[in-house]
Amino acid sequence: MLRNPKLEEFQMDTKPPRKSFQHKFSDFLHNDETGTILGRTPESWSKILVFYTIFYAALIALFAICMVTFLQQFINPRVPRLQQEYSVIGTSPGLGFRPLPADVRSTLIYYKGTGYESYKFWEDQLIDFLSVYKKKGQTAGTGQNIFNCDFRNPPPPGKVCDVDIRSWDPCIEENHFSFHKSSPCIFLKLNRIYGWRPEFFDDLASLPPDMPDDLVSYITNATANNRDYANMVWVSCQGETPADREMLGPISYLPYPGFPGYFYPYENAEGYLSPLVAIHLQSPKTGIILNIECRAWAKNIRYDRREKLGVVHFELMLE
Repeated sequence: MLRNPKLEEFQMDTKPPRKSFQHKFSDFLHNDETGTILGRTPESWSKILVFYTIFYAALIALFAICMVTFLQQFINPRVPRLQQEYSVIGTSPGLGFRPLPADVRSTLIYYKGTGYESYKFWEDQLIDFLSVYKKKGQTAGTGQNIFNCDFRNPPPPGKVCDVDIRSWDPCIEENHFSFHKSSPCIFLKLNRIYGWRPEFFDDLASLPPDMPDDLVSYITNATANNRDYANMVWVSCQGETPADREMLGPISYLPYPGFPGYFYPYENAEGYLSPLVAIHLQSPKTGIILNIECRAWAKNIRYDRREKLGVVHFELMLE
């Protein structure tokens, strides 16, 4: 029978053949039918590469500009950005003392008897504190830029003054800092303020009226022999009350009662060591707590007990 050409012929939809994983992966890498590579056409790949190139280039440039600006303008490992009146520390330094009690809330130096075990803790504290002064290599830069300063020879640029504690007998390690004789040595240091320059009492007539008489006498005698000694941040220690002063006994200062002016200004030079004053309490009364106050003297050092400016307080009790 002849086929009628007007009749429409229908076909049944059939499922496309299932592709293997290998075939799918091959099409993902490169599809011949669509011309895609890794799922994108070459045109699409070029657009996205251009976009991310510009994006990351701008990001890196912005980060580099921020870092250069920040490092140059705000961070200097040796020069603080905020100084003196603009800083938290301010313009008037305080005093610190060593050795320190184990409890940071306490300022009491106490030991019982003259046996080694009784004062070992305090001696070890001082040995550790003074180690950088005895072994200069423990502080970065020291030994290379140490200069033997005096009032006529301040340190040249790049140099720092030496602090030689070896001759401060009896306040030396070999003598147990005199703890074993119930006449301990306490070390004082002036807190560091970058760029601070002391204003000295360079005229005897300008000495404050509340300065202790023994310190006035020392300044008078020292400056009479050498006017250079007027360039000193002076230090005095005494009992806080008349009873404390009576029980405290005589005090000697090593190497002298003050911090030499050639150590200032402090500029965070590599290897810098703060000047020290050792006070030797020669015969303090035992069996009683003695309240001791040490004060630094310069025209621009403010004295304030409450704010602990220019002064340090500690207690001593020996049994």
